[in-house]
Parts: sequence; structure tokens; C-alpha cells
Amino acid sequence: MSSQTDVQVQKIRAIGLTVTNCDRSLDFYIQALAFELISDITVEGEDYSDLEGVPGAKIRIVTLRLGDELIELMEYLNIQGKPIPSDSQSNDLWFQHLAIVVSDMDRAYAHLRSFPIEPISVAPQTIPPENKASGGVRAFKFKEPDGHDLELIWFPPDKGKDKWHQNSHRLFLGIDHSAIAISNTEQSLHFYCDLLGMQIDSRSLNWRATQSRLDNLPGAEVKITALRPVQGGVGIELLDYIVPGKGRPIPSDWKSCDIAHIQIELVVNNLEQLVDKLRRNGVQFVSSRIVQFADSTSPYRQGCLVKDPDGHGVMLIVE
Repeated sequence: MSSQTDVQVQKIRAIGLTVTNCDRSLDFYIQALAFELISDITVEGEDYSDLEGVPGAKIRIVTLRLGDELIELMEYLNIQGKPIPSDSQSNDLWFQHLAIVVSDMDRAYAHLRSFPIEPISVAPQTIPPENKASGGVRAFKFKEPDGHDLELIWFPPDKGKDKWHQNSHRLFLGIDHSAIAISNTEQSLHFYCDLLGMQIDSRSLNWRATQSRLDNLPGAEVKITALRPVQGGVGIELLDYIVPGKGRPIPSDWKSCDIAHIQIELVVNNLEQLVDKLRRNGVQFVSSRIVQFADSTSPYRQGCLVKDPDGHGVMLIVE
């Protein structure tokens, strides 16, 4: 969709989750899912407030790693964000999950069940073989203590990246993708591919009883488009629900400090040029400006938070 010279997004650096309590979330991700602590910082001041669109914010940011992939837990210390609606479903447009790759689904599922999770799936499900793109893949969806959606995923030998099949003694291997519920595939492809320069990796239609049990949605039928950045790594999956149709939109008053907020951090090669392009195309900006970071605590030099067509947070950064 986009020419090589025009490519903007290089890779996904991390996925940021707003949480109620960093200590609680830290314990869960380390003990239940084997993440490792990388850093724990507290930031405040105009730059971070402008970046996240939350005046006067004081944010504790805990960075965790699983395999090669990073997540950031962000707790707003001086602002109480709204909780995730307790009746959230997989087709609501704020739905976004992280797919955590495991080497043994049964062992991982047994381990996870001793922690405070809320299952979405009935049990681990196996995608039927007639689904060419993902036949044989096993998956289990659940909610972590804050209500963020997570998925355990296991790839058979003929599916998934090579790195998920290298002999590993570890049970939890890394993050394959983040999946987001969307209202219109073509609209999202325009944003992620035409404007940001990501590439389509695969397309599939998931349906029948397996998908219903996976999503806990009767008769679920979902069109899935997998996207990858140029340099590979973590991808983004677009989930376009045909049945039962689109869920509720992301409320326009939700902010970065609300617990449903997730931001995918995309490393780009020219932020000024990209911001100009996005402004011309009517993209919604959360940041009031491109924020420049001079201090050594920041993991990147420049950042700007925008929203995709459905309101999912996309943090554009220069490392």
C-alpha cells in the first residue's frame, strides 16, 4: 500500500497500559506471566502532561520485558482514572489485547489459573484446520486484575515466527501482537498502512463455535487483518466483528489516565514529516505538540500521541 521510500513506522517499541496500581500490576505480570522488571521511574512536568494530554500529570512508569518485547505500566499518581467498564466485550471498540506466546498451552493455562484472572474464553481453544491462516493455533483470552484483555497463544510448528519455535525452556516466550477491535477494516488500513506505512501480513476470517468460545460471544464471526512494521517484531491485528457486529465506541471523554487506555509505541523515522502528514489527513491528536525529551530518564527523544480512527492510542516516537 505504501512505497518503501515513504515508510514511516520502523517497529513497535513497547505497549503502554494505564493501571490502577503499579505494585499490584507488577506482581501479577512478574508472577503470573514471567515478565522481568527493567525500570521503575516517576515523571512529571509539562512535557509528560503535554504528551499524554493530561494537565498536571505525575506518572509512575514501570517497564517490563518478556523475551524481546516490552510493556510499560503507567500509574497516574495524582489523578484517579475511570475503571474499564465491567461489562466490556471483545467487540467493544475499546477492546485491545496483548497476545503472549507460550511454549506449552496446558502448562501455561494451569499456572495462570492460580492467579486473580477473569476468563473470557471457556478454556484454551484450537482454531480448526480449515482456517488456513491460523488452523492449529491454540488460544485462551482472559482479563488481568485491572480488566485489561490478554491472550495466551501457542503456535503449531507451521505457524508463527521462527523465534517462537526455538527450543526454549521458558513457558512464556514474548508478545506476538496487540489486537484491537475496529469498526471498519478499510478505514483502519488507510491509517496504519497508507499513513503510517505498515504492511499487511495476513488476512483471515475466524468464526464458528471455536471463536464463540474464545471470545465468549455467541455466533462470533470476525475478520482479522494482521499488520507488521517494516522491521518486523510485534504486530497489530485488526479485529472487525461481522457477528454480533460492532460493539460500543470508545467514549470521546476517555483520557490517557483512564484505565482502559492502551498506547502502542511506534518508532518512526521522521516525526515532523509524519505529524504534518497526519494533520493534513484529519487525524486526531492527543499531544498538543511534538514533545522533545532532553533528560536521560526518557526512553525516547521525541514523542507525539495520536488516536487511530476508532480512538485507540498510538504513540509516535523517535528513539
